[in-house]
Amino acid sequence: MGIEIERKFLVINNNYKKLSSPFHCIQGYICENPLTRIRIINDKSYITLKGINQGIRRSEYEYEIPILDAKNLLDEFCENPIIEKNRYKILIDNTLWEVDEFLGDNLGLVVAEVELKNENDTFDKPDWIGEEVSYEDKYFNHNLVNNPFSKWVS
Repeated sequence: MGIEIERKFLVINNNYKKLSSPFHCIQGYICENPLTRIRIINDKSYITLKGINQGIRRSEYEYEIPILDAKNLLDEFCENPIIEKNRYKILIDNTLWEVDEFLGDNLGLVVAEVELKNENDTFDKPDWIGEEVSYEDKYFNHNLVNNPFSKWVS
């Protein structure tokens, strides 16, 4: 069993863009319990199952699948709209940050995530990190399908 321990933060400036180049990510959701995600990143694709959140921790299983299968699953089984974003991976002091710039109905939303080995891990926050939103459901990718950023930002 895999365990995901993740904290999420709003991004307050563009300084992260100097540290990495983005790659495109498309993802959709088949069901919520267990949360089942299909994701395509460049020329690789994955199916991921995630358990129920227990604070910032939950179980996670991710497997690579053929890209044609992923495209068919996105088209046939995933709820619309499909989430599209540009992702930056940035390593700072042995801490990997993933910054997501959302597109489409979520354009304007930029969220950074940091995965931890332990819930009590400490880390320095870069100058582009703002408010923590780890416990706010509206920032979870699967919630952005039915409640996109464009609906709650105005």
